[in-house]
Amino acid sequence: MIKTKQQYFNIFGVDLPQLELLTAEALSKGGDYSDIYFENTTYGNLTLRDGAVTSGGQHIDFGVGIRVLSDEKTGYAYSESTLMKDMIGAARAAAAIAEGSGRTAPVKIGEEGITPNEAARILKASHDLADSFIPFSSNGGRMVRKFFPGEPNPSADRYPVSVHWRSTGADKFLPFLEKLDAAVRSRDSRVVKVLAMLSWQVSDYLMYNSFSELKYDTRPMGSVSVSVVFQQGDKICNGGASRSFRMGVEMLTDALIEELANLSVKGLDDRFAAGRPKGGKMSVVMGAGASGILLHEAMGHAFEADFARKGQSIFTGRIGEKVCLEGINIIDDATIKGNRGALNYDDEGVPGQKTYMVEDGVLTSFLHDRISARHFGVMPTGNGRRESFRYAPIPRMRATYMESGSEEPGSLIERVKKGIFVDEFSNGQVKIGEGDFTFYVKSGYLIEDGRLTMPVKDINIIGNGPKALSDIVAVGNDLKVDESAWVCGKEQSVPVSCGIPTVLIDNLTVGGE
Repeated sequence: MIKTKQQYFNIFGVDLPQLELLTAEALSKGGDYSDIYFENTTYGNLTLRDGAVTSGGQHIDFGVGIRVLSDEKTGYAYSESTLMKDMIGAARAAAAIAEGSGRTAPVKIGEEGITPNEAARILKASHDLADSFIPFSSNGGRMVRKFFPGEPNPSADRYPVSVHWRSTGADKFLPFLEKLDAAVRSRDSRVVKVLAMLSWQVSDYLMYNSFSELKYDTRPMGSVSVSVVFQQGDKICNGGASRSFRMGVEMLTDALIEELANLSVKGLDDRFAAGRPKGGKMSVVMGAGASGILLHEAMGHAFEADFARKGQSIFTGRIGEKVCLEGINIIDDATIKGNRGALNYDDEGVPGQKTYMVEDGVLTSFLHDRISARHFGVMPTGNGRRESFRYAPIPRMRATYMESGSEEPGSLIERVKKGIFVDEFSNGQVKIGEGDFTFYVKSGYLIEDGRLTMPVKDINIIGNGPKALSDIVAVGNDLKVDESAWVCGKEQSVPVSCGIPTVLIDNLTVGGE
């Protein structure tokens, strides 16, 4: 949703002259760049355990963060108040940090006053700054002005809402969760426990920076999940599913209930029958959709430009190199309408966009925020993201996926004499610098002589991200972007999504018996 500019000014109790004044104060100690990030988020949740409501609530998070950049130093301070005296205090604190040690830990600001004479002095200084910026360079020069002029366009909104979360009472959500509980129980007699959860949030943002760029946005998010415990004799098995969208209450449909109920019991007989195969180095076929989490973790993080800028990524210095099979394209995308990773603007006010990290097998771009873009002498890619106003932005993924190839998915399995087909991963660990990863297989099958045979459990897939990327030998034509409630943690948490077509990778280590 994109409201009018004045509505955002009203929410945060500010106007343009005040933003100019804050900017001038933030740059008063000689910083290269500053930005101001306002947030007003309403959170809500409701949990149904075995048909009874066990928790629910709603709360609001509100505040402003101010960042100052000075060469390689970053100063960041935030306030839970948008009174002018408190914001001036945050601006001064951020300026002092950037001038001093370069410490990046956010500082919370309490009471600090400002006199009318001080306000007049700062406001005059803000107009003196108008022509003080020169183009950026790759060796740490000042940042270029007016990267992204203009105001947001409501007709280009990537997450329009029909029924608003904030204006819908929790009593309207309870029947949906009750129907979900009943639908799951009706699918299988082995269900013994059902946990159905709905969470939602709506966030208003207003962003202003020292290039005089003003951006604003309202992001909705709704997430539904169901966790199920099954029992067959003395065996216990867990299942579940989730779906999450940047949509309003209109997402809570009977079709969504049916989808989640079906997914929660999918492959249940195989899960009870699953065994642990003999381990070793072998081919792995990754199923379309949720197994894209391996792409996100083992490869996507290494493409985030802060790791490359600091020399911590295994892909540092490899732009322009061939890193995998020709025809493979890997994308990070903010433009999928209603998707959990969709963004009209990132958290630095940079327009959301579709970024090709790998194009036709060649590494073509990292994922940039404004800091890494300045370092490499390129434009930001709209990947500057933060958990809330309490955090400075860093490069983060949005919706990360590999484009479809030309192969029929079944043909990839037929090419494997002995290997593993993986439906779904969980509990992955990755070393960004080395690229080494380990992922636990939640659902999969043994492949023998080109056929799926025994369902498998309790195994790990072990490998190296760049090596696995180069060992992809075939890509299916069935890309699926998974719509589960993925959350990525990297110093702070943000919502993401991931996807992949069916992919055949040689030479991965399977940890089994």
